Amino acid sequence: MLPSQPVTAFPAFNTVAIVGKYMAAGIAQSLSEIGDFLAKAGYRVVFEAETAHNVGLTGVVPMTPAEIGRHADVAIVVGGDGTMLGIARQLAPYGIPLIGINQGRLGFMTDISQEAVIPVLEEMLSGKLESEQRSLLESSVIRDGDTIFQALAFNDVVVSRGSTSGMAELQVEVDGRFMYNQRSDGLIVATPTGSTAYALSAGGPLLHPSLSGMVLVPIAPHALSNRPIVVPDSSEIVIEIMGGRDISANFDMQSLASLQHHDRIVIKRSAHAITFLHPQGWSYYDTLREKLHWHEYPSAEGRLK
Repeated sequence: MLPSQPVTAFPAFNTVAIVGKYMAAGIAQSLSEIGDFLAKAGYRVVFEAETAHNVGLTGVVPMTPAEIGRHADVAIVVGGDGTMLGIARQLAPYGIPLIGINQGRLGFMTDISQEAVIPVLEEMLSGKLESEQRSLLESSVIRDGDTIFQALAFNDVVVSRGSTSGMAELQVEVDGRFMYNQRSDGLIVATPTGSTAYALSAGGPLLHPSLSGMVLVPIAPHALSNRPIVVPDSSEIVIEIMGGRDISANFDMQSLASLQHHDRIVIKRSAHAITFLHPQGWSYYDTLREKLHWHEYPSAEGRLK
């Protein structure tokens, strides 16, 4: 993947889709203001159907995510990272670029503040923007040779024990080669995007989004020598359930499959990718500094203050 860079090759945006976190306070007004601005600017505006229905918007054009994928040129996502995760997986097969407006708490992926949304959107849709691609994972659960569950994950695939059960016993292979047996509360397989999510809380490293890797992070391992490891994103990772009770697999914490002993979770990089659009001058390091509270700024004299 290439690092973020100014974009001049995007075709003109004609149809703009809007997706919103419909339970957020004040979301209806925000969505209406964005829609009105876009319509007055000459764009064809459509709304994700559930967003329009749950917010009670009338007189708008509703579309399913699949219809948005076929007809829209760009999607504006208003909400938090959870909202972005949900719609990004659905739009990934269509290659629709995404713009994130933060109305949540963290905002690693929805990086435009609500206060600046109209002037920032005006500049971005006129071509003053930067673009970057983010990878996804595709995962299958195999039982007795049959695929019983499949899902995409933007952040991570998490195999974990139940809240009241003992440790999970997992066997991990990478590209058909045995890596280790592990007794732990579970194992996280994360994309670079997901390295700032659950994997970070479990002690994993931060991966820049342009890196071509996947990080495996044990959750409370029995052996302290079980450490996080980054593998190439060309790898195929297989996690086999060897023991434990109430073990499940979560995909971005939004899809779940209950697992049995000797079920195999196969994880690899998806052929699809997500394109994020950012305001011109956007920096991943600015995002980390703000969200992780890295408050050391250089002064005018070059000293830290």
